[in-house]
Amino acid sequence: MKKRIFVGLSLCALLAAGVSYRALADSDALWRIVGEQCVQDMQARGAPEPCAEVKLQQGVAVLKDRNGALQYLLIPTDRVSGIESPRLLQNDAPAYWREAWQARRFMDAKRGEPLPRQAVSLTINSQYGRSQNQLHIHISCVAPKVRQQVDDLDDSLNTGWRQLPVELEGHSYWARRVDADANGDPAADPFRLLADGLPGARDEMGRYGLALLPADFSDGPGFVLLATRADALAVNRASAEELQDHDCKILQP
Repeated sequence: MKKRIFVGLSLCALLAAGVSYRALADSDALWRIVGEQCVQDMQARGAPEPCAEVKLQQGVAVLKDRNGALQYLLIPTDRVSGIESPRLLQNDAPAYWREAWQARRFMDAKRGEPLPRQAVSLTINSQYGRSQNQLHIHISCVAPKVRQQVDDLDDSLNTGWRQLPVELEGHSYWARRVDADANGDPAADPFRLLADGLPGARDEMGRYGLALLPADFSDGPGFVLLATRADALAVNRASAEELQDHDCKILQP
């Protein structure tokens, strides 16, 4: 018990020391945009402004992020704090990751032509590595170095979690394979795969960041799911967004 308290206090100290810039951010900004503008505008006029899309039945909105030419965010239209929310593991939880993967079409439209499948990535940051207290999945380009590292490993992965032999962006990650369904979407929900697959994760979901990268396995297309855990000693806030490159260098010749 003392060790757990010490680790928790150490993590809090790390966060307090290292993320002072977040204190300047309005942690409810995304919710006010989606809940008080996009949804209300969609209900009143059938227009999702300032969002790119609002799907009331599916419970999601897509918003262009101010950072990066092609980055978008998938955001619930209900109040959902983040990856730590118990609602994400309920049987009737919306398919947020599937909706986020489908929303890459806005990246295509913004660019004016389809992006290569392997250039896209989805991420969500931990409770300790984010600035907003409304769940949002980042839809953006993958960092070229990360793409190469995952390509070198993907065929060695199966549907069980294992710790990667290399660090990604200086941090330790676990990885597992996720199959695609008939439509090419993720066949299983990453939140559930984390909670049910990594020992102890269900009890501390807020400490994890997740990334979903498309992959071409020897037996067909699928995805690689990556997880990292906030760790004070490793100076890791579990911001899986670190695996993305919002400048999209992977698209350059």
